[in-house]
Amino acid sequence: MQLKKLRKKIDQIDKTIVELINQRAKQVIQVGLWKKARKLSTYSPEREAALLANLKKISRGPLMGEDVENIFREILSACRSQGANLKIAYLGPQGTFTHLAAIKKFGKKADYLTQESISDVFASVERMQADYGVVPIENSTEGAVNYTLDMFFDSSLNICSEVTLNISHALLGRKLKGIRKVYSNPQVFAQCRAWLGRFLKGVELIPVNSTAKAAKEAKKDPLAACIGNKILANLYGLKVVASSIEDSPNNYTRFLVIARNDSPPSGKDKTSILFSVKDRVGALHDILASFKDLGISLTKIESRPSKKKAWEYYFFVDFQGHRSSPSVQKALKKLGRRCSFVKILGSYPRF
Repeated sequence: MQLKKLRKKIDQIDKTIVELINQRAKQVIQVGLWKKARKLSTYSPEREAALLANLKKISRGPLMGEDVENIFREILSACRSQGANLKIAYLGPQGTFTHLAAIKKFGKKADYLTQESISDVFASVERMQADYGVVPIENSTEGAVNYTLDMFFDSSLNICSEVTLNISHALLGRKLKGIRKVYSNPQVFAQCRAWLGRFLKGVELIPVNSTAKAAKEAKKDPLAACIGNKILANLYGLKVVASSIEDSPNNYTRFLVIARNDSPPSGKDKTSILFSVKDRVGALHDILASFKDLGISLTKIESRPSKKKAWEYYFFVDFQGHRSSPSVQKALKKLGRRCSFVKILGSYPRF
């Protein structure tokens, strides 16, 4: 009788939840109509970031903050879909870590457009075939994804959001014994270097564009395997031969959401820029010192060859703050005077 009473109470709570979610969806439809009349996007990264942060703050448990966020991301996704589904381009095929990051950001109700390369993701958004694109930018153990950095040199797109994904790799195939080839993305091989050297020393490592592409290739050959997320095993008819083979358990990859515009201030923002320094002694030091003088915290700096002139470099910098804030505007003005080239890639909510 006690169990029956408890379940009845749960059923009543579930009924109330469904009624409230539908009420929320109706309000979202009205917001969507208002935005459509003004030709505004139905997705607001700054609003979503602030909303999720507040929900985690007011939750008193027993659900963890991450649980609350995961539940509400799907609610947000379902409510948005009552208008027109967002089209999201990502580095595919289905089952890549970029695909999982895109789902984590936009929920399962969005329309996902698989792309064969990072440049194709950029092109899809630039040609307005997709509303947003998701691309990897850096890994906590292996550093920057240089191809993504290079795409920002000439692209007109902005960064409007970011998402971080905990990465765990598995060896997928038929069996561990007898493997002659292993397919995966070059960054993934680097993240599993120690395990491969211990258990598959001498096996041929074949680099491909994505972990999903690796799964497709491994499926063709009974003596081949691939490295990727466990979800690929179900998608491509493989077995999980070994789990958690990454060298570091604290293995995270950061992904950027690219769009035709960046985001308004959310209160907790990050700005990304690209610049090149003038050829004089102490130029880079003076630029970095200007951020310190204005109390702006740098979170990333990466150099890349310009590919236009030998020994000329561009610098990618992430720092805390929105480009519209007075302190950031002062810093950017100083950059303009001290640099030969400055490009603002976007301001967006910090993940």
